[in-house]
Amino acid sequence: MTLPFDPATLDPDDFGEKRVTLSMDHEEAIEHVRAICIEEGLGVPVEFSPSELLNEKIDADRDPYYVLGACNPAMADRALDATDGRIGALFPCNMVVEQVEPGRQAVHHVSIMKIARLVDLPSDDAALEAVIEETGDMLEAIFDRLDAP
Repeated sequence: MTLPFDPATLDPDDFGEKRVTLSMDHEEAIEHVRAICIEEGLGVPVEFSPSELLNEKIDADRDPYYVLGACNPAMADRALDATDGRIGALFPCNMVVEQVEPGRQAVHHVSIMKIARLVDLPSDDAALEAVIEETGDMLEAIFDRLDAP
């Protein structure tokens, strides 16, 4: 399979990468990120801990790593329309809380909407661009709050 772009030439903004480090314990960071997502209009219908699963199933010895599957139903509905349903394979919009060391958690996210555009999923470019802009504003507000002292 050949991608329609060279991944090495991408700027993190091209795929909507956002990252911040929090000085708090892992469970506190999960609660903090969840609360801010909800306050900014993203619900969290799916949550799981890949590290717990891997540590249990294959004795992976992974540090805490947690995924909050965030979603704004109105945006998801519009994105499904703009991509003829194809973006659903990328749902939900994941927020990752990863312990980088005890008391320090990295929170990161990539935009499924921007990834959909990169791999040419939209059937309606203007509609998807509007969703990208609005979800980008939501995520900017979330990361501004996460990065606040």
